[in-house]
Amino acid sequence: VEDEVEAAEADAFAKEELSEVQDKTFEEIRLPADTVAEVQATWNIYLSTASSRDAAGEAIYAAIFDSAPSIQNLFKTPRAVMAMRFMGGLNNIVVAMHSPGALKIIVETLGFQHLDLEVTVMRVVIFRDAIVDLLEMELGPRFTSMARSGWQSILNYVGGAYIYVRREYAGRLKIIASSWATANKKAKDVEEIEGEGDAGEGGEVAEGNEVDEGNDNNNSNNNKVGDVRAGAKSGAMASGEKSSRVNSMIVPTTFNEMFMFNGAVMGFGGSLWMHEILESFDNMVTNVASSYRLQEECDTLSLCIAKYKGTVNLTEFRAVMLASLRSLVPKDWSSAHEVAWTWLWENVEQMLKSIMGKPQVQEKALERFAMSLTEDSQKYLRSEVYKRFFANAPTGQDYFKQSTTRLFFIAGQVFEMTLEMYRDPRKMVEDISALGLRHVGYGIPTEFFAPYVSGAVDVVRSMTTDEDAEDGFRWSLSLVSRILVRTINEGSTIVMKAINTNNSKQLQKAVSCAPRGKRAMWVLNISVGTQSISPFYWAIESGSMESARAMIADLLTFRADRDNYYYGYDTLFDRHPDVVRRLCADAQALLPGLLDGLIWRSRLTQGGKKAVELLHQAPGSRCRWQLQRGLVLDGGGWGPEDHVPSGG
Repeated sequence: VEDEVEAAEADAFAKEELSEVQDKTFEEIRLPADTVAEVQATWNIYLSTASSRDAAGEAIYAAIFDSAPSIQNLFKTPRAVMAMRFMGGLNNIVVAMHSPGALKIIVETLGFQHLDLEVTVMRVVIFRDAIVDLLEMELGPRFTSMARSGWQSILNYVGGAYIYVRREYAGRLKIIASSWATANKKAKDVEEIEGEGDAGEGGEVAEGNEVDEGNDNNNSNNNKVGDVRAGAKSGAMASGEKSSRVNSMIVPTTFNEMFMFNGAVMGFGGSLWMHEILESFDNMVTNVASSYRLQEECDTLSLCIAKYKGTVNLTEFRAVMLASLRSLVPKDWSSAHEVAWTWLWENVEQMLKSIMGKPQVQEKALERFAMSLTEDSQKYLRSEVYKRFFANAPTGQDYFKQSTTRLFFIAGQVFEMTLEMYRDPRKMVEDISALGLRHVGYGIPTEFFAPYVSGAVDVVRSMTTDEDAEDGFRWSLSLVSRILVRTINEGSTIVMKAINTNNSKQLQKAVSCAPRGKRAMWVLNISVGTQSISPFYWAIESGSMESARAMIADLLTFRADRDNYYYGYDTLFDRHPDVVRRLCADAQALLPGLLDGLIWRSRLTQGGKKAVELLHQAPGSRCRWQLQRGLVLDGGGWGPEDHVPSGG
């Protein structure tokens, strides 16, 4: 009874506190359960009344944009992109309202993403009222007074959090970003010099692993320092220099090298676990503003550190880290830098310590559980997962239309992934990222991952009494799902969404949002970490030929501004040198459009003929043939006098 009274008092306090925008503090909030249910219900009704999620997002965008001319200068991102962001942000907030901890993390992450905007109480009120008025207009009597109060409370909480985060953390994050860029500047200079040497030999470096071609060449920016030194030493030996002379000439220029140098001087050269943190450190620093991503990196790192035996003293890493940064950023280093970097490491250390010691126990327990499964129990696990998932999320049945055999195979792979995450975490992160990018093409909403995880955990709980096995399965599967959700969210561009509709007008509308200089890459490359996928190739694989045809036409259209011409020919063949072979094998209907786009036609006519140029790139060079006689335009086809010069 006392707990119920305390909960009721907390609900009333939260509701009263959030009647206005509160920017003095930022804590977890717990709204009344009936209010949360009402807000979530009205949100679902609003989504169901809209023709699509994109349309719902654009309605919210228009409502906010038109609500006050004073804030229109804040909208610098294309309308379609902003509408998608509004939808994603609001949906995540509403879904997490029943979980105060998760809600706080989501709102904090969104606050970090808005550090460059001057968020004020007045602007928060404008945004809040615009959204509430839109919902009231769309839902009519279904938008009750409780729903209005709930929406105002949650939007006040979000707006106040944005102001608080910007005031309290913006300075620290800017210091971390600027000093990290300075510390890595020398490393980039070294890479550029080495890159020029490689370019002289005609070598190129891929921007990421091709998901659609299964390329396993990982391009990591965090190479271990041993590899760097080994490369430097072997190069010097090839020049005939003595090993001792080479070692004396090695001067730490990168953060990793400086860290290893200082670690050896300070007596920590035998702490091999520091290599694992170094490999993840760049990702942690660059994603410090994203609580979810930072937690994901720390979870993966904890699995790697668990492979090392002996004592792991995280404070040792902090001492070496600060010493290395002081050496690399000597001119700008101040007490503010000390505070900012210490704050970052304390957050990382807290996350790592909360997990350390558990992975070893959970891995063994999960392996014992897997070994104890009979053929019948495996079949039960695979079938029961979907029963419980469909019970938790009935609409999920619309996305799982494969055969029972295929569904059972997927469930089995999911279970295997939870074990492999413990055994080889770094490889699994790459594999899961590749899988997530493929799910972008499938167009599966990320809201289904949570009920799938819940259903799978419930099944395992019903099959074992070993709490360590259950905890290990739940923790590992949760990490897998978080990586998948992040990859899907980062890879879900408006171009990929347009491909799923297979509508050329939607594709053209999406691509029109891109800057001229980046227009080609919007349809040729999506990168998440070291993994990448080609929207163009994905359109071919998924059978979205109308979208693929529109992409080719857009890529091979000449555009210009005052300073430059823009033509996607080079970008297309650099990204996909095998594009002609691929179209011949999988999409012959697209070949005429491609070949037509490679022909430039003069606007001048002489003697009923137009001069044209056929653009073709041979390995290592570009050849242009100008047809001296021209092409006879006969109904848009090839005339009897047409010819291609010899060698073409």
